[in-house]
Amino acid sequence: MTLRRRLVLSIVALVVAVSAVIGTGSIIALATIQTSSIDNQLHSATMRAQHFLDRGEGYGPPGNDLAHPAGQAAGTLTAYFLDGNRVVGTIIQDNGSLATLTDAQAQALGRVTVNGGSETVTLGGGIGDYRVAATTVGNAVLVVGLPMSSVYSSVWKLVWTVVVVMGAALVAASVVAAYTVRRSLRPLERVAETASSVARLPLERTGNLADIRVPDTDPRTEVGRVGTAFNRMLGHIGSALQARERSERKVRQFVADASHELRTPLASIRGYAELTRRMQADLPDDVVYALARVESESIRMTALVEDLLLLARLDEGRDLVLDDVDLTGLVLDAVNDAHAASPDHPIEVDVPDEPVEVVGDAARLHQVIVNLVTNARTHTPDGTMITVGLTDRGDTVDLTVRDTGQGIDPEFLPQLFERFARGDSSRSRTAGSTGLGLAIVDAVVQAHGGSVAVSSVPGDTVFTVRLPKAADDRDDVAGPGAVTRVIDAGAEQPPGELERFADPATA
Repeated sequence: MTLRRRLVLSIVALVVAVSAVIGTGSIIALATIQTSSIDNQLHSATMRAQHFLDRGEGYGPPGNDLAHPAGQAAGTLTAYFLDGNRVVGTIIQDNGSLATLTDAQAQALGRVTVNGGSETVTLGGGIGDYRVAATTVGNAVLVVGLPMSSVYSSVWKLVWTVVVVMGAALVAASVVAAYTVRRSLRPLERVAETASSVARLPLERTGNLADIRVPDTDPRTEVGRVGTAFNRMLGHIGSALQARERSERKVRQFVADASHELRTPLASIRGYAELTRRMQADLPDDVVYALARVESESIRMTALVEDLLLLARLDEGRDLVLDDVDLTGLVLDAVNDAHAASPDHPIEVDVPDEPVEVVGDAARLHQVIVNLVTNARTHTPDGTMITVGLTDRGDTVDLTVRDTGQGIDPEFLPQLFERFARGDSSRSRTAGSTGLGLAIVDAVVQAHGGSVAVSSVPGDTVFTVRLPKAADDRDDVAGPGAVTRVIDAGAEQPPGELERFADPATA
């Protein structure tokens, strides 16, 4: 339950409780006051009845007219118990006539405590409750009563008044409480909205939070103090992010500069090593081997430098030449290169019949496919099936590279696309790895506005790259009937399928 709802319900419950206490107290007080007034009237009626009896004007000695009480108000009940056996009782009706008590009513009155004060008795016959008092007159007992109908009527009128007032108070309290609480919590809502907006920001790429601030900073209020602390925290976070961004910019710039400067000496090392190795001079076999190793490692180091330079350029948003690119052709070329470099891995291609186009840099997208296929064949044993597929989804295209190897360690998956990340403990290695291939894949795909994901279980590892389609082809849907081809070691290929061969050292 939200804080606003809890506060509104608490206020409404408090109003209801206070109204109920006040209403109940008022009802009890009214009933007490009315009953006390009836008791006073009953005392006066009893005194009149005794006076008239003493004078012989109402009830008198045996033989006189005992059925006509004198001087009493309408509704007054009078009963005279003579010697405990003979009962004479009447009730004065509203029109002044007299109604005789029934035997059941006389028996109920006979149980009233004599000289015990006033008490309420329920009489049958539809006359309701009476407030009665019994007193002795000579050897007889005089019982006088007044109806409680007026008391009950007043109490019930007050009950209904209290109910109506409580209902109106409940409605008014709900409206006022909702408005007051909403108005009071509005600063807290602004703090929550600011926190939510900050939570939605990609903070790993945001170095300036100066424009995001909570406006409620009054130190006299609790929300104001929270807002001040929140703004101070945002300032610290912004400063830290800016410092980290400056540091990362310096590192990227250093990597770019170093990579650029290293290309020339590496090319020289490779050239001189190759030149010396190819000279006709009689060189010892170990020297020739050493020169070959120098040449090979210089090639490997050159590839590493080129990858670092590419990542640095992608970080700066450069080095992309966008155009309409046929992904189908890129997939076929990359698969042919991979088959030539590693014929021991059967590769299955699953692409639509019609060409699938996206807007992007053809060279970089080709590098994405090559890196994913190379990653699959490098980290799986010989004979592992690799499947490269394209799926046209209307506005996007999914490129998938699947292998049936031993899978990737689940603990390594979160950092799989980080630079220099290597999961050697989970997947066998048959060749060296710099740990930059998948980082380049992620950087290139993000530069194209796409995304890359991986799922892996033993026997099924799938890399999925999702790219936006070409602008003039977004509404087209590839036709049915995808072509599935298996390229296996020693299998005969159609003309032109294997025209490109990749160097195994650089594929």
